Amino acid sequence: MDTVMLPPELKPATQGAPYASEAARWQAVTARDPKADGHFVYAVKTTGVYCHPSSTARRPKRENVEFFDTPEAAEAAGYRASRRAVADHGALQAHRGALLREICAFIQQADTPPRLDELAEKAGLSPFHLHRLFKAEMGLTPKAYADAARAQRLRRELGRHDADSVTHTLYEAGFNSSSRFYEASDGLLGMPPRDYRQGGINARIRFAVGQCSLGAILVAQSQRGICAILLGDDPDKLVRDLQDMFPKAEFIGGDSQFERLVAQVVGFVEEPGLGLGLPLDIQGTAFQERVWQALREIPPGSTATYSDIAQRIGSPRAVRAVGSACGANRLAVAIPCHRVLRRDGDLSGYRWGVERKRELLERETLGSDPMRGRTP
Repeated sequence: MDTVMLPPELKPATQGAPYASEAARWQAVTARDPKADGHFVYAVKTTGVYCHPSSTARRPKRENVEFFDTPEAAEAAGYRASRRAVADHGALQAHRGALLREICAFIQQADTPPRLDELAEKAGLSPFHLHRLFKAEMGLTPKAYADAARAQRLRRELGRHDADSVTHTLYEAGFNSSSRFYEASDGLLGMPPRDYRQGGINARIRFAVGQCSLGAILVAQSQRGICAILLGDDPDKLVRDLQDMFPKAEFIGGDSQFERLVAQVVGFVEEPGLGLGLPLDIQGTAFQERVWQALREIPPGSTATYSDIAQRIGSPRAVRAVGSACGANRLAVAIPCHRVLRRDGDLSGYRWGVERKRELLERETLGSDPMRGRTP
């Protein structure tokens, strides 16, 4: 892929922080220097608005100007964005989205996970600024995104019917040596690659089915952590759903110690605000993991739309794909897809039933009291 050219408003400060002093900032304003955009804004006391350094607005008098590091700081001081600043912000977001889409495509197409400095060179950014921008927009670090992309490729290659050996698969998935492949495969798949390819054979998954205020609940734990929290009306169906995920895994009924873990999960489902505090075994495509990470950042009592999530992960047009990722979630409440609504506020679909979604949202909004409205 050709080098991604970063627009001036996204370029970081060079060594020596050229816009650190007020004199340097005023010089950038008088020159309408586009390279200064993104480093600071200037506010005009007589008009109550702030602008980017390259703004073509009429130049104010120096005594009427004060500088702020960010638009948020200017707004906190009581200034509002000028019309030009609003337009510049929209252009900035568009450039940022295009940049990150190209970086993501480069990561996905690379034979081996690119180094941060290699990605930074492609983007025309310093490694620090690229890491910060990528994490803020995608919800994952570049390394985490690369790991998820490699896991997706590995799962795809292991699932191919014509892949006649794990050795063949490791090279197709971008590993240049078998030692590195086997070192990484357990973390990527949650089990040895041959076991994954054979439907979870040799995987040991503990599980138990119980009851909570939302109906039946199944909790399952792999070697890596909680791998499933399923809700429903029929306990037997929940068990069948788990077996379908890993048809050849060894399933072990929970003992008394595991029952305590299940009780902890049930307590979390009843009152999500308490947090779970248990390791999760989260496995999905790179896109799904970006969505799920964004969902986990929605606090209890709050909601977001599918469009909001698409914007947060840097894929504003992928609203339908966000909905599909929510539907693929197998960790109820721990990955809170129930907090995602349609743009018009409709609850829309929910893997475990719209009524459970409504109950969870009401519970979080009203203080997570599962006993409310019940007769003592």
